[in-house]
Amino acid sequence: MRLAFMGTPEFSVPVLSELLAAGHDVAAVYTRAPKPSGRGQKLKPSPVQQLAEAHGLEVRTPKNFKLDEDRDAFAALDLDVAIVVAYGLILPQPVLDAPRHGCLNLHASLLPRWRGAAPIQRAIMAGDEITGVQVMQMEAGLDTGPVLLSETTPIKDDDTAASLHDRLSEIAAQLAPRALAALERGALVAAAQPEAGVTYATKISPEEARIDWAAPAAHIDRHIRGLSPFPGARSDAGGARVKILMSRIVQGQSSEGAPGEVLSADGALTVACADGAVELITLQRAGKRPQSTDEFLRGFSINVGDKFS
Repeated sequence: MRLAFMGTPEFSVPVLSELLAAGHDVAAVYTRAPKPSGRGQKLKPSPVQQLAEAHGLEVRTPKNFKLDEDRDAFAALDLDVAIVVAYGLILPQPVLDAPRHGCLNLHASLLPRWRGAAPIQRAIMAGDEITGVQVMQMEAGLDTGPVLLSETTPIKDDDTAASLHDRLSEIAAQLAPRALAALERGALVAAAQPEAGVTYATKISPEEARIDWAAPAAHIDRHIRGLSPFPGARSDAGGARVKILMSRIVQGQSSEGAPGEVLSADGALTVACADGAVELITLQRAGKRPQSTDEFLRGFSINVGDKFS
């Protein structure tokens, strides 16, 4: 099929790769404009732009679609369909209507749960047991369109946002060619989203990254894993800011310390919560790489009775 691909981050890259491998005619790739990066603040193209240019595809980076010239240029592509994966721009109705089969979005949740920007993080933080990727016919509303195809995956007890991101990205990469093959056959069946169960996956704010040690252990563990590796759940200890990137619940641990109190710091670093405790497995100090507990404790003085706050 003749299509445009619209995506920006690493999550989108496997999808574009699979569409190219399947032999689809990618008329243009739309992505967010390059941003300054690193110490030199050089403009760095998005992961999708890097892949597109490696394949000699035309890349377009409109700031938005408010200008008629950008809308007209999109319509002039004469597309069968547009595939949208974590693009990062709102598409107005004239753009949604331009391809013959409209615009299909691959969204990393089981709609209507977790509409919006951060479905992977929110699913882990909320303690969801299952998530997935769905192909949705795009409408003007935020992730409100009918679902055309779906694939699920369990959320494991040791999943982080990074591990779940990678698994869902691969699911999306397999789902997109299947959706287009079914579209060509006229075999896609649209199912309206239920009105009940709508939740919104708002962007993660910097304030949310701080750990509330007065919360239950299960909540803190999900908070840590859901924000790993970015932005990273954070806490203060020994006068330093520390990111905690991996944890696990200490089974059978009673609340024998005040919230945030270090219960053990020899071999395992265990911290008390409102009910029970969590073991901190991977930590990172400012300017340092992520470290295992052993590495962290060799270079940072923290003792039983000290407090994370």
